[in-house]
Amino acid sequence: MSLQNRHPGLRHRAGGASLQTAKVVQNSGSCEGPNTIGSSFQQCHAAGDCSNSETSMVFRSTGASLIANSRCGVCCFVLVILLSFATRFYNLSEPAHVCWDETHFGKMGSYYINGTFFFDVHPPLGKKPGDRYEQHSYVGMRAFCAFLGSCLVPFAYLIVLELTASLPAALLAAFILIFDTGCITISQYILLDPVLMFFIMGAVLSMARFNSQKNRPFSASWWFWLAITGINLGGALGVKFVGVFVILLVGQNTACDLWRLLGDLNITMVSFGKHLLARMLCLIVAPLCLYTAFFAVHFITLNKSGPGDGFYSSAFQSRLVGNTLHNASMPEYLAYGSIITLKNVRTAGGYLHSHWHLYPEGVGAKQQQITAYTHKDHNNLWIIKKPTENIDPLGPVEFVKNGDVIRLQHRE
Repeated sequence: MSLQNRHPGLRHRAGGASLQTAKVVQNSGSCEGPNTIGSSFQQCHAAGDCSNSETSMVFRSTGASLIANSRCGVCCFVLVILLSFATRFYNLSEPAHVCWDETHFGKMGSYYINGTFFFDVHPPLGKKPGDRYEQHSYVGMRAFCAFLGSCLVPFAYLIVLELTASLPAALLAAFILIFDTGCITISQYILLDPVLMFFIMGAVLSMARFNSQKNRPFSASWWFWLAITGINLGGALGVKFVGVFVILLVGQNTACDLWRLLGDLNITMVSFGKHLLARMLCLIVAPLCLYTAFFAVHFITLNKSGPGDGFYSSAFQSRLVGNTLHNASMPEYLAYGSIITLKNVRTAGGYLHSHWHLYPEGVGAKQQQITAYTHKDHNNLWIIKKPTENIDPLGPVEFVKNGDVIRLQHRE
């Protein structure tokens, strides 16, 4: 007869590997299961009639932790780490020239060191490693990315081991990544991908570890893995917006976990509310705070004028040291004859721009092209004039009034 058939009131909530063995020993009115492989928790439940005594069951460790703590498991884990770092750091300094997107991200690392403001489509976290790129000291930046790329293999090993409690499966997953030429190559260059994958794999690993602690709610280890999951989510989103997909994965796992708790009649609504608030704090509030903090550091660090000025408003540019608008006084009113620039009010909008190229080329009216240009340029300058008459430069100043029709003449 199975354990559940003997004691119908005893509920077993599996949280990790499947239950392998369970031994019931009746001694002085108690039931004990000392040698079990399942979730790491201890649950006491008074149910049924076990000689009118309390039935208790002790689950001491998960199968994954038993394997990981064994001598064979430790040796395999050390081997995985050594092979991962050896393959990623081999010939790291070659080639000695800029490769692929290193021309962008290596330069961005230099901008952070010099405090020069720039604009990029990705969030700022993944572009902060390294040494001075313009002095060709690129090995430090590559080593940083290679270190994070080397951590992916141990992460994969631990994730598979946690999910399957199978050492051969964990080794297979690790060796697939160790000798994958794509993973090796992408980890040896100054790119965002190793940083992004580090946080994604870290989030999955911490989520799996948190799931194994679900039967020890609000313990130190339970809070630790929940908080680490939130930190990794914030890091993934802070590198690239595609990090939102791991957020969806963790969100789905959290929703299923909360649904299970809601259906558990042994958990009160007060306890369920605590579970909900804890997950909201660590998986929503903490990642958003981290994401915001990354941008705060970004704007505080980059306080000098640079190639990204033109993407932002004049008010923002006035705060950048070295910008032509820095601490400059702005006239309250606009007068005819003023030289101005016109910019789209939206972020990253373009300046009204014209140049000597004709449209259409060589035919038609042969007028100069007028376009929107996102960078600062002397061809963005325009003179405000009246529609039918020229302005007397020696005459009195005449301001542009609301409703006036004006004519814009390209300064060049």
